[in-house]
Amino acid sequence: MSDLSAFPITKRWPAKHPDRLQLYSLPTPNGVKVSIMLEETGLPYEVHLVDFNKDDQKTPEFLSLNPNGKIPAIIDPNGPGGKPLGLFESGAILQYLAEKTGKLLPADPARRYQTIQWLHFQMGGIGPMFGQLGYFHKFAGKEIADKRPLERYANESKRLLGVIESCLGGGPQWIMDEEYTIADISMLGWVRNLIGFYGARELVAFDDFRYVSAWLDRGLARPAVKRGLDIPKRL
Repeated sequence: MSDLSAFPITKRWPAKHPDRLQLYSLPTPNGVKVSIMLEETGLPYEVHLVDFNKDDQKTPEFLSLNPNGKIPAIIDPNGPGGKPLGLFESGAILQYLAEKTGKLLPADPARRYQTIQWLHFQMGGIGPMFGQLGYFHKFAGKEIADKRPLERYANESKRLLGVIESCLGGGPQWIMDEEYTIADISMLGWVRNLIGFYGARELVAFDDFRYVSAWLDRGLARPAVKRGLDIPKRL
């Protein structure tokens, strides 16, 4: 039986199945990256809801695993060398799980790094820019009289969609041609959120990006993606 008692987070969220990977998350665009990945790979895991309405992410127990106070985070009881490993940052977790399972990351060294570059593109561009657009279009930022921030993030989001469009143009089904990878998993939830929850479809002229639209439909049709988008279920 795995012993996770060295991780203070397990005091607040006890592990019923300590031999399984422990996921601490919320179904946000960053959170669902990992739940989709776990569903795609078939790794056994136990999920714990980190409730932002209760400021769970700010508690000492959660901060002991992720000092940045963001979801998702994991504990793998069967980490490198058979020792438990705690990990945060969704991009790092995706890469770790891909390498652990040998799935969704090309074995060829060149293609592997090309996939990782797209993962970094999402982490450094798609996530921050789409998130800021959501803030200024849907949340408190929409009350700001000066609309220049909204225009900036709308224009940058359109530019980033254009980058994906150019990658997919000409026939590839996925970011890495015909191979579905962690690059796709990292972006699906964000693009879905942009035109759905954030309500920015018209603002970013999403319907002009026909390759991105088709790619999103293909991704959302995957059974593992459908399951992962609702994990963990909100209370």
